[in-house]
Amino acid sequence: MQYVLFNDQIVTRGEVTIDFEDRGYNFGDGIYEVISVYNQQPFLLTEHFERFFESAKKLDMAVPYQHETFYSLIRQLIEKNNVNCGLIYIQMTRGISPRNHLYERDPEITPIITGFSKEWPANGHAKKEGVHALTTEDIRWLRCDIKTINLLGNVLAKRKAADNQCYEAILHRGNDVTEGSSSNIFIIKDGVLYTHPATNLILNGITRQFVLSLVDELHIDVVLEPFTLEQLKNADEVFMTSTGNEVTPIISIEGTIQQTYPVGPVTRDLQRCFSESIEAL
Repeated sequence: MQYVLFNDQIVTRGEVTIDFEDRGYNFGDGIYEVISVYNQQPFLLTEHFERFFESAKKLDMAVPYQHETFYSLIRQLIEKNNVNCGLIYIQMTRGISPRNHLYERDPEITPIITGFSKEWPANGHAKKEGVHALTTEDIRWLRCDIKTINLLGNVLAKRKAADNQCYEAILHRGNDVTEGSSSNIFIIKDGVLYTHPATNLILNGITRQFVLSLVDELHIDVVLEPFTLEQLKNADEVFMTSTGNEVTPIISIEGTIQQTYPVGPVTRDLQRCFSESIEAL
């Protein structure tokens, strides 16, 4: 039986109903997080919920529970569903109110929290052999730093990539690369790592932040500034990071530019360090 999170309770999926005037349904007025589970342990749980609360603050949303309550609920969900290696999805919408673009700061309108788990075995082939990506213009709004459930721009980019037999879309605003449709993008050139800084134009991925801490341990020089399509084309290595994909090499790019890449030593070192961190849980 599949158990899910509904507000502060763990219940069966059939017990949950969502009102059609929920602002998440009408406006995409909500936030979410996706958390990895390894050996029944949530990975980087504190970091994910720090961003969850940050996103809520940026959207003027009140979070009804403290961090510790969420931690307890996540662990209960993992236990009830016996998740060994997988993902936890948690979402909060502003709540239920008559459809109106202007939201109310009414304490009677309480946020709706839902969550579910699923098994998600690691994609060993992709991490070993690499994936193909498609470069395409970044048409999203200008607050990509908020992990909102408004993801149409990302969804359309991901569909375009799949239609071109690619695993991921690499987005660019003009000549500057921002991020992937559901990942952060890194390049290596002459042993130096480049990635877009954590501005409003990208989501500051939790896996991105963790990988940057690993880079520091490996004493690799880092440049946090936008890199161009030309720099992407001339890179020695390219890889992507996300909760579900960890550290995954990109071996070819199509679209605005075309190029192929090896799975390089820096990517392999980061994969090794990432795996060691998981084993230490």
